Formats: sequence, structure tokens, C-alpha cells
Amino acid sequence: MHRRTFLTGLASATACTVSQKAFGTLSPATLSGNNTIPIHFDPAKTLGSVSANFVGLGYEISSVSAPGLLSAANRSYVQFVRTLGANGVIRIGGNTSDYSSFDPHGQPISSPKASVVTEANLEELGTFLKVTGWQLIWGLNLGKGSEQEAVDEAKTVSATAGDSLLAFEIGNEPDLFSHEGHRPQGYSYENYLADFRRYKQAVRASLPHASFAGPDAAGHTDWVTRFAQDEGSDLKLLTHHYYREGQNPFSTLDKLLNPDLHLETLLEKLKQASLASHLPYRICETNSFSGGGRPGVSDTFGAALWVLDYMFTLASAGAAGVNLETGINQLNFISSYSPIGDNGHGIYTASPPYYGMLAFAQAAKGQLAALKYETSGVNFRAYATVASSGRSTVTIINKDHSQDTHILLTTSTPFRRARVLRLTAPSLESKDSIQLGNASVSPDGTWRSASEEIAKFDHQGWSVPVPAGSAAVVQFES
Repeated sequence: MHRRTFLTGLASATACTVSQKAFGTLSPATLSGNNTIPIHFDPAKTLGSVSANFVGLGYEISSVSAPGLLSAANRSYVQFVRTLGANGVIRIGGNTSDYSSFDPHGQPISSPKASVVTEANLEELGTFLKVTGWQLIWGLNLGKGSEQEAVDEAKTVSATAGDSLLAFEIGNEPDLFSHEGHRPQGYSYENYLADFRRYKQAVRASLPHASFAGPDAAGHTDWVTRFAQDEGSDLKLLTHHYYREGQNPFSTLDKLLNPDLHLETLLEKLKQASLASHLPYRICETNSFSGGGRPGVSDTFGAALWVLDYMFTLASAGAAGVNLETGINQLNFISSYSPIGDNGHGIYTASPPYYGMLAFAQAAKGQLAALKYETSGVNFRAYATVASSGRSTVTIINKDHSQDTHILLTTSTPFRRARVLRLTAPSLESKDSIQLGNASVSPDGTWRSASEEIAKFDHQGWSVPVPAGSAAVVQFES
């Protein structure tokens, strides 16, 4: 049976139960059940922190042109965002941003290649940021716009967003400009750097303290490495996009739930660029399969487990945050991968990916900490955190289609009890009846755990069954 050993996780002060000696005697072969897996948690071995604003959502700029959507008056939508956390980042950009225009007193238009954003739209967005408490990354049109248009737009965004404005990006996926028709064939990194510097200089002439992020690359990670070297001393953060792949017949749930070796390579490069430049990096546009996701895959419970694992993977790789795309996409329909479902008539729902984000928000607070375990041939991952409040958390994600697991948790220091919050659905293919803590997110965007499950403890450790196709967030209390 294939086994893979992991030292991974999250944490921040305080710890768990059962001695290292006891842990050393445990093995799947000697415990009841074929898939009994020991996991040892040492909260004292921290691996880094989870940014307070790690959680984020990404929108096409055409979403801003839809009056009333991103507005304080849209109370249920505001609540869906607030339920994901008091801090977060909204990124406005996407393909539509490089076809958009800003007309302060014009008529708003939400369109794939002709969106018009008005001053009223931006004022609404400002109220939305204020009531959610979230920050903003705003993408300026480099593909089809001009420096003066970018300056006018940036001034209004800055005025309406105020202290919520985190940074401006200049251009969306400029490494694909030749492909998208924004520039002639052969548009290079050098071309982009020159364009970026011109736009930045123009914006800074009116907004001297404006912050910038970039290069917002789609797939050419070397652009990020070079950009960090060339602009690192004058940037807020580095940005990159990621999708598992383009939407196609081979974009299956099986593929989504299994590791992507390309992602591992990508994150290692970004981590090194971040360390070398002393700049945080953020995956500012991402989701399962590009082009709006694959129906029957991106909108299932399996995608919720993928989101939970993916967000922890990014945090463990040193990312400062992630923005999952939601809502209307560049093709002018609501993406199947949207965390917040939208029927187009003001009714919003928590879609499967939302539950992955919500579980992460409950678990990933404070410091990353070490876990020791072996997968023992089961498709599962585990992560740990310790919050400043002292609460230690271990999250176990069983992405296996058929193999249940019986987790035996041991810890380096004692805990009084362990509360289990389960992420469940009838099957990996389910699109509804999803619950976290035995409760679904309400139509008004609120959520609260409906039951309390306490993990059993004996002389060997804490016993936590995690069935196939489910996840468990184990919250330890001193």
C-alpha cells in the first residue's frame, strides 16, 4: 500500500494530548479498522501565519456595473461575505476589465467586452466595502484603455474606497495580451514593464501614495519573478492566477480531487520570489476550471472539499491570500464554480465552493503548525492551526471516493476536550444538502453550527472518524 508522510499544518500557542511515546507505538496495522490513521499534532512547531485577510472573492469588473449588487443596500449579499470573515479582500478585474471604460455620469453597462463603470457604481462599491470591512484590489484597463482614463478611474476608486483600497493592478493577465488581441504578437515582459511604469507614473502624479500589485500573470510565473526584482521595492504585493486547467471533457471530479503537480511547482516559485523580494504574494484570481467551471464538477460537494484543501495548500506554501472567482464571468453567465450562487433576480445561495471557504474560515486562524502523519493509501490531507485566542484546530479532509478513515489524534500537550465540526453532503456529486456543523447557510447568508459533537478520548488519543467524501474540523479547548 502506498504511503506518503507529511509534516504540514497551521498553529499559534497551546497544544494537545498524549505523549510522544504513546504516539510512537501507534500504527495503522495495530489499530482497529483497516484505515485507522494516527496523526500527531505539535502546536509548538509553528510554520508561519495565516494572514487575517487571507480569504477573498474575485469579480469581473462587469459585476460592478450591475447596479445594486456590490452595495451596502444588498443586505443578504453583504451577509454572505461577512459570514466568511470580518476581514477579507475583494479583487475587481478579470478579462472584462481590459475592455471596460469609466464614464463618471454615464449609463452603467455590464457586458463582456463593453462594460461601463460609473461614479455611482463606485460609490455603491465603497459602501459595500465599508459594511463588510473587506479591502479592495482594483484592476485598471491596460488592454484597451489609456493612461488618462486609468488616472480618472483610479482617482474615483481611491475616493470612494478610501482606506479599504489595498492596491491597484495594471492590466489583467498581460502575459496573454498577444493571445487576447490586446497587443500585437510578441508582447513581452519588457513591453509590459514599460507600460506598467508609464501607467504607475501617471496615476502617482494624481495619487502620490497609491499602492500597486502585479504582474497579475495568468501562467508565466517567470514574469512574477522578474517583476519582483524590477519593481519589488515599490509594490504592495505580487499577484498570480491559477486554475486547475481549462474546461474540457477531461475536467473531472477525480482530477480536481487529486494533486496537481503543476501547482506545487508554481507555489514553490512564487514562494521563492516572495522571500527574495520580501513581498507577500496572492493568488488573486482562481477557481477550479477556467471559463466558468465545469458543470457537474465545479458545482458539487467535491469542489467544496477541493476548495478547503486548496486554501490550506496555499496558506502552507506561504501565500498571503486567495481570491476565488464568483458571480458573472467574462462570458456573461454566472459561473458554475461561484461560491455565492446568484439567480440574477436578487436571490443568493451558498454554493458548494462557499462551504469549503466557510470551513477554512472557521479553521485557519493564527499560526500554521506541524502535523505528522501518513496517508496510508487514502486520498486525504490534514492541517493544523493555533489561534491567538489559544484555540488549536486540526482539519482533516477525506477526498477519497470510497475509503472511510478513523483518525487517531495525539498531541504534545493536554487539552480538556475536542469539538468536531463536520463538512458533509449526501455524496461528492451532491449540489445541495451540504452542511457544516450539521447546519446549512441560511438564505439571508447567516450560518451557525446546529449541534456539538465531542470527540472521544482514551489512553491512545482522540478518536475522530472521517468518512469518505467528508471533512472534519477538530477544535481543541484547553
